[in-house]
Amino acid sequence: MKNLILTGALGVAALATAATASAATLDDIKAKGFVQCGVSQGLPGFSNPDADGNWSGMDVDLCRGVAAAVFGDGDAVKFTPLSAKERFTALQSGEVDLLSRNTTWTMSRDTQLGLNFAGVNYYDGQGFMVRTDMNINSALELSGASVCTNTGTTTELNVADYFRANNMEYELVAFEKADEVVAAYDAGRCDVYTTDQSGLYAQRLKLTNPGEHKVLPEIISKEPLGPVVRQGDDQWFNIVKWVHIATVNAEELGVTSENVGEMMGSDNPSVRRLLGAEGEFGAGIGLGNDWAANAIKAIGNYGEIFERNVGPDTDLGIARGVNALWSKGGLMYGPPVR
Repeated sequence: MKNLILTGALGVAALATAATASAATLDDIKAKGFVQCGVSQGLPGFSNPDADGNWSGMDVDLCRGVAAAVFGDGDAVKFTPLSAKERFTALQSGEVDLLSRNTTWTMSRDTQLGLNFAGVNYYDGQGFMVRTDMNINSALELSGASVCTNTGTTTELNVADYFRANNMEYELVAFEKADEVVAAYDAGRCDVYTTDQSGLYAQRLKLTNPGEHKVLPEIISKEPLGPVVRQGDDQWFNIVKWVHIATVNAEELGVTSENVGEMMGSDNPSVRRLLGAEGEFGAGIGLGNDWAANAIKAIGNYGEIFERNVGPDTDLGIARGVNALWSKGGLMYGPPVR
């Protein structure tokens, strides 16, 4: 039998897909008793550990919601911190079951890596942060600047495109780990820090003097961030996808972590189907009919998740903006459970 040799990104993708095409991810997860979730190495508001190693953030909540849907327990999850460079390999190899790590959905990632994006849990865009004493008010004033960012991310290409399109020169200073980028910028090794704008607000909290830095108004890219799974297991793909959708529908229907039990008795057919009081929708994804009720009880609806982790009353202070429900001028729209 001849050896099959595949090279490059497409080869890795093909091998990864072939290895997982017949895998029953849900069965494997039930056997070990927890979901292994890949997260960032520390991004406040999205996935960040405290001094005792307890993780919190929007991406972390999605992992806990999936665990609650599967096990009825939002704590049945373990977290693997991953750099931007490591994240896809860890998912492809099976080191993690789910990647929930401020990761941008792009065509190449969706079609060449053997992976599937299961939705968008935060609509973002790349921005720039500078020191206030530089007296810069627009990214168009950054010609000749040195720019710090992460390797292995979409930010490198976006920076190149932006500066090229505006006939500006720049010097890229790139690091593998997010904390290395923050430390370099804080130490003055570069003039500008660029990443997703939500990340800038989060990382600014780590600077020696956060008030001495500002995020510029320009958004130079579309960065739809969301959870990722391996290709080849539609059941697991659907579970992760519909847990997120359930939180969006719950907000629209007025179902919260506090009232989910009471809402089980609602007369609204949409609420009843969502919470499993009517129909057999859990069967289609291999779970009990209370899958969504358990997830919402553990992490709340999308509005609760947003406000708790990154909203105006948090240190990040981010407005809902495009992440508001579609009915309130935003982009968050959940297909119906029916």
